[in-house]
Amino acid sequence: MTLDDDHKALAAEYVLGTLDAAEMARAEELVRSDPEFAVLVGDWERRLGELHAMVDPVEPPADLFARIKARLPAPALATQGTPGQAPEIEVTPDERPVGDELPPPQPVDLRAPSQVIVLAERVRRWRAASTGFGALAAALAAVIVTAAVRPDILPARLRPKPQVVEVVKTVTVEKPAPGRFVAVLQQGGASPAFILTVDVASKTITARRVAADAQAGKSYELWLVSDKFPAPRSLGVVGADEFTSGAKLASYEPDVISGATYAVSQEPEGGSPTGAPTGPVLWTGKLVEATPP
Repeated sequence: MTLDDDHKALAAEYVLGTLDAAEMARAEELVRSDPEFAVLVGDWERRLGELHAMVDPVEPPADLFARIKARLPAPALATQGTPGQAPEIEVTPDERPVGDELPPPQPVDLRAPSQVIVLAERVRRWRAASTGFGALAAALAAVIVTAAVRPDILPARLRPKPQVVEVVKTVTVEKPAPGRFVAVLQQGGASPAFILTVDVASKTITARRVAADAQAGKSYELWLVSDKFPAPRSLGVVGADEFTSGAKLASYEPDVISGATYAVSQEPEGGSPTGAPTGPVLWTGKLVEATPP
């Protein structure tokens, strides 16, 4: 039996109230001086308090205390000394300390009746603590199982609180996929110079040359004009072939693509050197939906 086990048994009996006066004083001193023992006592108070909560209070009979007092033995009378005074204790010369010196320690005989009583008291405590531990574990297991299977038969204060599970349904509203748009770039009533086909979903654009003639030393550059940008954005040079395609719209949002104005300017060969239109803007147009979404 280790010291820790002895402390556990002492804490349990302290909370149960089964200690004698000397053991109770020792336990109270440990509560004040030993933080670990105080925590141990607090744990036992919580555990036994849970068991106490399971039992409804019972009012004892009115004459119970009188019957207990009647069964107690009469107090022993002092055989020495005068009434009201403590009996004198005679100290032999061999037992008196000389100066500040204390008598040498005497060997302890474990066979002495006093030692047998101390060991018997410890055995009694350990057995009582073991029985209490077993009863406590069984009671707690019964409470846990009952709370999980039949919580309705437990007292109201021990029933587990009902858990409310909130189910959130997420409704996804799918927007129709944007369709395909076209724009006719022309000047006034003249024949179309370019026809643009834009797929907003894939953000690709195809420019078809219709009536725009190639100019020596010049290039046609396509621009996106939107009120969301302070200046036109270049979509690249339109090639000399009939069709020029590419994913030039990858960095733009669908609403910007479908709401912008598209323009073609005449620039030096290879495109604008400044990133903004430098030559005349010859043709403009806006997208219209060519296919349903």
